Order: sequence, then C-alpha cells, then structure tokens
Amino acid sequence: MMIGLACIAAAAAGAAAQARPAPAAPLDEQQVRARADALLAQMTPDEKAAQIVTQFNMGIPGQEKAIDESVAKGIGSFLFVTDPKETNRLQRITVERSRLHIPLLFGFDVIHGWSTIFPVPIGQAASWDPAMIERNQAIAAAEARSAGIHWAFAPMVDIARDPRWGRIVEGAGEDPYLGSAVAAAQVRGFQGPRIGAPGHIIAGPKHFAGYGAALGGRDYDEVNLSDSELWNVYLPPFKAAVDAGAGNIMAAYMGLNGIPAAGNRWLLTDVLRKQWGFQGWVVSDANGVQSLQTHGFATDQADAAARAIGAGLDMEMAFAGPAFAKLPAAVAAGKVDQAQVDAAVRKVLEAKIRMGLFENPYVDEAGAAQLQRNPAHLEAARIAAERSAVLLRNEGALLPLDRAKLRSVAVIGGLADSPRDSNGPWVFKPTQPVLQSILQGIRTKLGNRTEVKYAPGVIIPKRVNASMIDSMNADLRRPEPKDDDSGIAEAVAAARSADVAVVVVGEPQGMIGEMASRSTFDLPGRQQDLLDAVVATGKPVVVLLLNGRPLDLKGTKAQAILDLWYPGSSGGDAAANLLFGDAVPGGKLPFTWVRNAAQVPLIYAHLTSHDAGHADTRYSNESNAPVYPFGYGLSYSTFAFSNLRLDRPQVAPGGAVTVSVDLRNTGARTADEVAQLYIHQRSGTAARPVRELEGFQRVTLKPGEVRTLTFKLGPQELRYWNAAVRDWVQDETTFDVAVGADSTVPFAGSFDVRRQ
Repeated sequence: MMIGLACIAAAAAGAAAQARPAPAAPLDEQQVRARADALLAQMTPDEKAAQIVTQFNMGIPGQEKAIDESVAKGIGSFLFVTDPKETNRLQRITVERSRLHIPLLFGFDVIHGWSTIFPVPIGQAASWDPAMIERNQAIAAAEARSAGIHWAFAPMVDIARDPRWGRIVEGAGEDPYLGSAVAAAQVRGFQGPRIGAPGHIIAGPKHFAGYGAALGGRDYDEVNLSDSELWNVYLPPFKAAVDAGAGNIMAAYMGLNGIPAAGNRWLLTDVLRKQWGFQGWVVSDANGVQSLQTHGFATDQADAAARAIGAGLDMEMAFAGPAFAKLPAAVAAGKVDQAQVDAAVRKVLEAKIRMGLFENPYVDEAGAAQLQRNPAHLEAARIAAERSAVLLRNEGALLPLDRAKLRSVAVIGGLADSPRDSNGPWVFKPTQPVLQSILQGIRTKLGNRTEVKYAPGVIIPKRVNASMIDSMNADLRRPEPKDDDSGIAEAVAAARSADVAVVVVGEPQGMIGEMASRSTFDLPGRQQDLLDAVVATGKPVVVLLLNGRPLDLKGTKAQAILDLWYPGSSGGDAAANLLFGDAVPGGKLPFTWVRNAAQVPLIYAHLTSHDAGHADTRYSNESNAPVYPFGYGLSYSTFAFSNLRLDRPQVAPGGAVTVSVDLRNTGARTADEVAQLYIHQRSGTAARPVRELEGFQRVTLKPGEVRTLTFKLGPQELRYWNAAVRDWVQDETTFDVAVGADSTVPFAGSFDVRRQ
C-alpha cells in the first residue's frame, strides 16, 4: 500500500510541475512589498476599489459585454470561470487593455476535487489520515491550477456539532484537535511549500468564525458562542490553518454574538491579524458585505462598505452591485481612511505577485486537458474512498463477502446507480467530473462470474438547492423509478433470489451541503420501507450508506452497515473492494452518531454536570447514549491495546510527558487501526470536558504484529482558554490518560502537573 501511495504522490507532483511554467525564484517579502507599493502609487481610487471586488461569472447569456468592460477597467478577480480558453481570453483583456495591466485572480470552490472527485471532506476526515488528505488536495490543486484557477474557497474548517446543519459534510466534524490536523493538511496540500509553488493554488479557509454553530443547525442563522467554546473549540482549526500558511481567509455570513462576521473588527483584526499574525487577505462570503445592511448592522451599502473595510475585510465577494464600489466616494467624503483601502489593495496585489501572475498570467490549454482524468489521480481517489469508509456493523462477520461462494448479488436502491449522488455536493458539471456509481463498481469487480441483479426500489425525493450550485448541474441529476409499491416488490424479489442483498441508501447529494439543513435524520422518501422489506426476506443484508451526517436507520436488523460517505470518482471501485475484501475498512467516525435529531447536540467532549451518575438517562423515554461514539469504527481484523505507560509521573507547567502503548493485530488480516489518545483534567480553575482527543495515529499491522506507539503531551495539549481570566492557562492538576480505538476507551494512566 505504501508503495502505491508513494507512486501516486510522485505522479501528482509531476503533474503539478507541468501545470504551468516554473516561475523565477520566489521574491522575498521586501521585493513583494516594493512591487505592490509601486503599483499602488499609480492606481486611481476606482482602480483600487476594482482590485478588491471579486464577482461571479456564471456564463449567463447577455453578460459577456458587461464582463469584458469590467475586465478592461481593471477589476481584480472572477469566480466560476472554469474553461482555460475563457480564462486566457479574460486575462488577455486585462493584461493588454487595462491601464496598469494587472492580471486577474480566478477563484473557485475546489472543495474535494476538480475533475477527479475525492470523498467529501467529512469522509476524508473519517480516514484520520492527514498525509493522505494533503496528497488529495495537492492533486485537486494541480488539476484546478491547470485550468487557470489560482485560489480555492476551501478548506471549510468550521467545527460542526449539530448534524442538522447541512454543511457538516464540508468539514471535519465535531472535534477541534482532529479538525485542526485536517485543516493544516488541506492548506499544505493546496499551497505546497509556498504560495506560488508550481501546480498549487492559494487556500482560503472558511468561514471565520463559528458558522458551524448556527441556531438549530439552520444555515445562515445567528451564532451565539461563549468565550470558552469559541476559543477552545471553534477557533483552533482556523489557527492551525493560519499557522500552516493559508494565504486567504473567508469571513462567515452570519452574526457572531450579535456582530456580523464581515464587519467584526475583533475577529478580523484583533484576533486574526494582531494575535495570530495573519498576513494574507480576507474576503467576504457571497454578498457578505451587502448583507451587513440586511443584518441591521449598516444603514446602507456605503455604510456597509465602510464598516467592512474598517473591520479588516480586504475583498468583497458579490454577485452584482458591490458595496465596495462606493469606497472611492466614501474616501473622498472623509468617511473611510485611504490607508485602510490601500492596505486591502496591497494584500491582493501581493498575492498576485507571489503567484507569479505578472510573469505567467496564462495557462496551457492543451496541458490542462492532459492533466484531467489522470489514472494516478483516480487511483488516489479510490484509495481515499477505501481509507475513508467506516464499518459500523458486521454481525457474524458477514463482510467481506466471499466471491467464490456467491452465485448472485442483489444491488438495491436508486442511489446505487446514481454516479452524481456518489460524488456528493460541491461537484460541478463545468469541471467535467469523473462519475462512477456503486453499481458500476460492483459489476466491474464481479464480472461475469456472479450475477448482479439491480432493483432501484423507491423514489427518493429530490431536494434541489435553490442556488447557483444546482443550476450548474442540471444534466447530472439521477433518473428516478416511477412506482413505489411495485419498486419495493421488485427489490424484495431480487433479494429473495440472490445470495446476499446490498442495499444502498442515504441522502441524495442535494439534501446536504449549503442551504440543505434538515430537521430529522430519517432516510428520505420510502427508503426505510425498502430497507425493512429487504431485511424481512431473511437474506443476508449489507447496507451501504451515502451520507455526510448521521442517519436514523430505525434500528435496522441488517447484519452489516458500511458508511461510504459520498466516495467520489472511484467510489464504485472502492465500494466493491471493501465489500469483497480487497480493501479493509479502517476509518473512524469524526462525529458522535446520534439516535435522532432530538439528541442534538450530543458530543463526547462534554462537561461533567450535576448528578453525573445518570448522564445516560437524561431522557426519560430513551437512552441518552449515542448509537455510535466519536472515533468508532470496526475492521475485518481485531486489535488489542495494552501496557499503557508514561515516562514520568509528574511534570512542571510547560513540561511534557511521553505516553507509550502497545498495539497488536489479534486478527487474521493485515489491517489499519487508529490509535486515539484522550486526556481528562480532573480539576482546575475551570471545569474541563470528561475527555478530549489530544493525539492519534493510523497504523497498518500484519496479523500478530505488535507495535509500540508513542505520543507527546506538552503545554499545547494541556492548556485551555479560561473564560474567567480571558487567557490561555495550564493548571496544576492531575490528568488521566487513555489510548484506544474510540472515545469510550477507559483511562489507564495518570500524571500530575505540579511546580517543582
């Protein structure tokens, strides 16, 4: 496996290097600043304003003339231009016809791939494999850069503890430690060793900050967070992304504690720039500046522009009529300081200089076509899908299926034959995504040796996002069966006549993502009826899930449940490999799998409250315990942790403890296990969670192999933000330590933090 990954990484690096001409040696910071200042000194107020506005180019008929005119006048950037020919055409206009010849910056939602689609971000987080995630985003960056994209509106690093929120699918789940590791990996993958590295693009972590805590999980609703939650849970992944070198940050849509993020000076200036030292530029989310008036924060659009630029926002993303177009008049009237505008423009110019756009503004149109659909990229996507899958149930060791003993397999469910849904949300027709259904992968794997019977079963209601996203994908939607009752009967007949039934259920991709929150976790439509009817046949049933949030399967008695998430361009091949044992699932849940929406929020890292002995019986009508805990995931093998030990019983504040544990593969197959380190602070100047993740390692072990794993617990892992003193603290106290396969592992060691 490691050899294969190394080959894929090398192929991706080679493709990236060919994506555009290598620029001259990177400039130092003084040279970058000098070039930007020289341009800035020549710019008119209108040209400055144009540089800090980015507009959508959706290819709408009738827009062409207006777009070309805005480019000729020196507009700074465009979104959703995906055709290299159009990228070059627009770039020629600005380079040849605009007064200062400043090249355009092109941005796009490169969320989990370009033409090669990887598993959705929540699925990749379930791999607990930052190195793999970094490689995947490097491939996505190379493909996007070859088409002329310079900047991704990704990664989304919002912590999501309410799975009703549809955008949970874009992040890394509920935990700040895992979320920080994934955020940093994605930034490194997108940007490479530096901003401007060949074949790489600028990362734009979003949505700063707290967006994942929207009231009721309703997209765009307000967010109210305590200082403790904000600093300890929601900000760490952003800090990790900044520390990894992210060149851009996107401000959130919503208000944080009453202050809209796009006009929140405390967030954008005090925290992001002064405390964290962020040097890149901050962009609003779509129409975020204009919406300051909608929030009741700004009196009009001119006021909105002034409030945003004054807060530290550098660029406005707008569909039309940008508020920042009013900045020249505001400066002339003395309502906005010219230095604030110049600072924003300078940051954007510096990004273009670092990207080498003044030397190489164009893309190789032929080279772009060659880089798409690269076999090495599709192989990486298959490996990612296999490593992201989480085995939730496997009664009687039903999986893996033995091909030699199977005469027929029934594949059931409309999502099984829906390559578009298999790719998940944030996939766009103009990028020519590679599509593959689960059914296709199974048929390819089994060939003519085993009969594959397909029955779609039931109609799955479509929830079409009322946004630009779905409008770009009209011909990628799946066909639907026509009759529910006859469809269920057909599926039952197929299951009865087969040796095993593979039932693919979940949420269509349009039911998750932006503008796709849900108040329940029930299977949409009559999929539950379909699943229950197939299980009632008594045949062995494997459930494959397409999802980005926990789903309520109503206590199904199916023997095996394998969560594929939305596995991407090679998802069908990956599913088949997992089903038939050519790959072994090793993923772990990045969130707590609740029983139903009424349990939300339910997190593993909660505080101990009054009457802790009844924590699992808080609901009088059902258990308070989740269906599956955070970090949970089974394997086709078994593992045992033993001999947890610490290198010292006590350290001074600021010191470090090394934790060691032995991990043995006690099964008969080579497989992966994710060792998870949890700590609990027993007492201190604030109450702390019952346990917190502070380390993890994914390792591959052969049958019988034993490996000693080590973890370091230092001040970074042992400190926390204390709301009383409004600062980071490390208490003198006792810490419990556990290492195991999920967040329920018992504590098996302890150490003290005491001054010597």
